[in-house]
This record gives sequence, C-alpha cells and structure tokens, in this order.
Amino acid sequence: MENKEEDGIKYLIINGDLRPQFNLALEEYALTGMDMDMIMLWRNSASVIIGCNQNAVEEIDASYVKENGIPVVRRQSGGGAVFHDLGNVNFTVINKLGGDDFNNYRKFTAPIISYLSELGVSAEFQGRNDLVIDGMKFCGNAQAVKKNRIMHHGCILYSADVSRLAGALRPKRAKIESKGVKSVRKRVTNIADHLPEPIPVEVFLSGLASYFIKNVPGILPYGLTDSDISAAEKLMREKYETWEWNFGRSPDYNMEREGRYDSGTVSVKLFVERGIIREIHIFGDFFGLLDKSALEETLTGIRHEKPSVKAALEGANIGMYMSGISASQLAELICQI
Repeated sequence: MENKEEDGIKYLIINGDLRPQFNLALEEYALTGMDMDMIMLWRNSASVIIGCNQNAVEEIDASYVKENGIPVVRRQSGGGAVFHDLGNVNFTVINKLGGDDFNNYRKFTAPIISYLSELGVSAEFQGRNDLVIDGMKFCGNAQAVKKNRIMHHGCILYSADVSRLAGALRPKRAKIESKGVKSVRKRVTNIADHLPEPIPVEVFLSGLASYFIKNVPGILPYGLTDSDISAAEKLMREKYETWEWNFGRSPDYNMEREGRYDSGTVSVKLFVERGIIREIHIFGDFFGLLDKSALEETLTGIRHEKPSVKAALEGANIGMYMSGISASQLAELICQI
C-alpha cells in the first residue's frame, strides 16, 4: 500500500472480521507492511491465543478445545495464553518506536482507564501489564517490536463467557518440563458486571472508538483496502492457520503421562523438539507378541499431535505390541492435542 505516514496523524481501523487467524495475521501485516500509525479495534470468535514463547500443551485443555471447536492460535507477541470470544474487545496500537514505548504498558493502557471512567467504572493499572477492577484482572497486554515499529495490544474482558475461559485454559494433568513461558492465572472479571447501566458489547466498542476520535489529535478513520485484506489473508494461510506456527513453534519439552486400561497400565516418556517426537519410551505391565522398541521407532519423527500419532499407530498394528489397547487410546495418552 502507499505510504500514509505523516507527522501527527494516526488512523483508526474498526476491523469487523471475527476470525482469530486472520486478525492476528492482519496485526502482523499492519506492523510490518503498513507505513502508518494506527489504532485498531476488533473482536475474535471463540479461540485460545497463546504467546509466541509458550508451549501449547502446557496452556490448554486439549480435549475441551477440540470438543468445542475452539482454535488455538499463536500470536507474535509474548505473554500468556488468553481466551477470546465475542464478549472481548481487543485494541491494537501501532506506531514508530519511541524512546519510552517498549514495556511502557501504563502509557498504552491509560486511554482504556480513562474511557472506563467516563462509563462510571474505576479501573487501575497493576503489576507489569494488567488492568484491574477491584483487584480483579479484566485486561492483559503484550507488545512486539519489528522494523523500528512497536505494536501494543490488549484483550479487554467485557462480557466474556468466563466458564469457557476456565475450561479452555485448564490443561489436563501431565508432567511437562519445558522452557516455555507459563501463564499466570489470576482472578478475572467482566467490565459489564461493574457498569451502572449495562450496554451491549457492540455499543462498548463503538464508544471506545468515539473516545479515541475525541481524544487523539489528528486521528482519521481508515478502511482496509482490498490489497490490505489480500496481504493479511495470504499471511494467515501461510502462517497463522498452520500447525507449524501454532504448535510446531512450541519450545522443546519433556513429557510424562500414565494411563490405566483393562489390559494393563501404560506410561510414556517423550522428548519433543519443534513439535516433533524425537525420543519416546513406553513402559507398563501390558502384554504383546512383539518388542515395543519397534513401536517406539515408528513414533519417532512423528508430529506430537493425535491425528499423526494415531495414523502411525494404526499402520503399525498396535495390537501386536500391546494387546487390548487401541491406537486411539494410546494416541490419547501420548498427545494432549
């Protein structure tokens, strides 16, 4: 797109697309491919968004997200995992990197606090990057820097389904050792629960847009062009929809799990590198006609995900190694995702 960067001018984008993969791709494209300062407001359909340095298997209840059709998407910024749905309002600020911008979360979140004050809600900045009401978190924030430009984004809980949030971000028990950044769970609240007069989330979002228009000098509306959308769609297909980015990008980790079945107990220990099983050991009191070492070799080099592991196990005739245990059962034990 043409260069729109001008001193003192910032553009306001209201992005109505609800696809998390597209919206995260659009953020990256806006940061690296759009030469303009901007504020973007947007929402995602139900999804789990994990930080760029996180291990997906440590952060989610894989069974819950699969059963509920909730995609897991990795973003380009750091920080912890968050649950998005249509009750969340997300804001993104992108501009030239100033000397006091990076890690200055208080600066970028100040407009949110001011807007809430106008609505009769008393909020405050707390800790490193959170906004709270009565000590309860309603907005987490993260940042990324590329090409001397900074992106700050925050996820505002307005009327989110907190029960789904808890279900999606509650990983099943497993012993996992990794260098991934782990999320810190805090008590959360929705803004809607604190308003003197509740309003729909769409009204809250449009009110936030009006606040920026009134309070940011020189701000102008900007409509995404066909070129912008096409570039973001391409990035979405090549990156944000791929297993390699969302799961294969996870830091290396060791994992142990144990399962009990009618035919015996099975324990697995594995080492995963860039989402690929590099080493796996299977133990237990099960019976089989063939040496399990051949089964372990079959699983080495396979993606650490249920479909790939199950396909490998079905092709190996697992019953010859572990009598009475199905490929589905062992795949479920080996993989949480």
